This record gives sequence, structure tokens and C-alpha cells, in this order.
Amino acid sequence: MTTTPAETMSVEQLASRVGMTVRTVRFYAGRGLIPPPRREGRNGFYGPDHIARLELVRELQGHGFTLSAIEGYLENIPAEATPEQVALHRTLLAPWMADRPEELDRASLELRAGRPLTDDDLERLIALGVVEPTPTEDVFQVAPAHLAVGIQFIETDMPIEVALAARKIFDEAGRSVARQITEVFKTMWWPSLRSSGRPPEDIIALVERFKPLTVQALVTAYETGVDEAKRETVRRRT
Repeated sequence: MTTTPAETMSVEQLASRVGMTVRTVRFYAGRGLIPPPRREGRNGFYGPDHIARLELVRELQGHGFTLSAIEGYLENIPAEATPEQVALHRTLLAPWMADRPEELDRASLELRAGRPLTDDDLERLIALGVVEPTPTEDVFQVAPAHLAVGIQFIETDMPIEVALAARKIFDEAGRSVARQITEVFKTMWWPSLRSSGRPPEDIIALVERFKPLTVQALVTAYETGVDEAKRETVRRRT
């Protein structure tokens, strides 16, 4: 790691910056997940490189990586990689990561939904995968980005069995599309991006646009498919 004047944070300041405990930071340092600090006597100082790598560790954890898998992933990042280059790895993970859920009690959930929620409403939201119950009564894990759509579904008085059947179809189709699009990105686009000589911040900006673009493309394809299915139904009836 190249020593720079930017390495001025104590371990306590670093831990606060990345939202970890000092003990966790030291544990990760002991496992070699971040480079050693810059030393001045008995004091160690940390900088942007340590922040970038710890944020990547947290992103990998959110993606379901085990500690050993994280260690293997970080071994493939050169020690001389800049913080911007390390941040690029976080960006490459982001397009395929689901939004992290929020934990809300029933009153907060209703406030977010903009309406009271009956027990039947909650059952439909759970069936759709928008809300998940927790061990604490009337406290739920909520997917914020999906809540508005879920509320629109329950306003149609959709039967619970329809919601469950629809979720199964969406889950299976979504996983299949995600796997295929991920493979296309990794094998057909990422190699050319990596060798293009573009600055890391330009690549980050391009990749960050990938998920919303593919989601919109999927919505458009679904709308086209629904229209085609309607036309086919009319043709059969006539």
C-alpha cells in the first residue's frame, strides 16, 4: 500500500466512518482484509484505501458471502489498487443486489403505506414478498422499493392464493432472467470495460445505470408479452 498524507484516521475514526465496531475492524485487519495502517510510533493511521476495502467487505456480506469467500474475493484485488478501483468492485456487485430491507413496526409501516393495513392486507403483502414477519409481534422486514407496488396489489382485493401463485411465477422468472443477464454482463461487457482504459469513475457511472435499464427492459418485455397473450386469447375465442 502506498503511504499518503491522507492516512490520518485513528482506528476509532475508521470504525465510525464505515459503521463497524473497533473490534470488528481489528478482526478484519488481523485476517488481512485490509492493509496494515501507517505507523507513527505506537499509533496506527488509516485512510481512503482502508475505507474502500471495508465498505467492500460490508457489501460482500450483504451479498451473502461467507468470511472465507470474502477473503478469496479480496485476494484477487491487487494491493496497489486505488480506493476508486476498489470501489468499482462494489459497483459491480450493486446491479444484482436487492434493496436492503427496513425493520418497521405496524404503525410505521402504515405511515409509509399511506393507509391503515388490516390483517388481511398484511397477509397479502407477506404473500407477495413485500413484507416479512419478525419474531417480534407487529414488527416487519419491509422491502421499501416494493411497498408502493404491494399496496396497489392489495387495493385490488386480490385473493391470497392469487398473490402466492403470482409471487411464485415472478420469483422463478426473476431468478432466471437475473442469472442470464448477469452472465451476459460478465462475459460480454465487463471484459471490454475493464480493458477500455476508462477512468474508474466512468465505469462506475456506466455500471450503476445497468440495473435500472435492465429492469425497465424487463418491464417493457413483460408488457409486450401481456399484449401478445391478450391478442392470442381473442384469436382463440373468435
